[in-house]
Amino acid sequence: MTYPRMKIVLVTPEIPHNTGAIGRTCVALDLELILIKPYGFSIDDTTVKRAGARYWKYIQLSQYDNWNSFLADRKPSRESLYFFEEYGAESFYTPDYIQDSYLVFGCESKGLPINILNGMDNRIFNVPMRSPLVKSLNLANAATAVVYQAMRTQLGG
Repeated sequence: MTYPRMKIVLVTPEIPHNTGAIGRTCVALDLELILIKPYGFSIDDTTVKRAGARYWKYIQLSQYDNWNSFLADRKPSRESLYFFEEYGAESFYTPDYIQDSYLVFGCESKGLPINILNGMDNRIFNVPMRSPLVKSLNLANAATAVVYQAMRTQLGG
């Protein structure tokens, strides 16, 4: 059965352990994991599967060759796209996430490409950190924090 639900989108992920851990979170929460190529590893890599533990075979996985093929196939509305970057103007606590949200994260070393973010200023959010000593969180940790917050807004707190 198909129903509106959140999806985590990883654009050009580089570290297999992060992708595996995010995949495990997707299984736990019944979310789809969407991967946009190119990857910094082989999707068949044992490290991806190891991080996803015995759950990797249950991941509802979709893959796209590039961002444009993702857009052409999925046709997401602007309101369903939520981008996460350290320089987002608003906190990830701010939006009311819709049921059919696409939670979009970039690669570990560079974040999201500027061409994807162009014109999306009010759709870019940050994961706040109190200490200036840390520039960013691990991708798997950030994605997990975001998805739980997004789900919380749907459940009414």
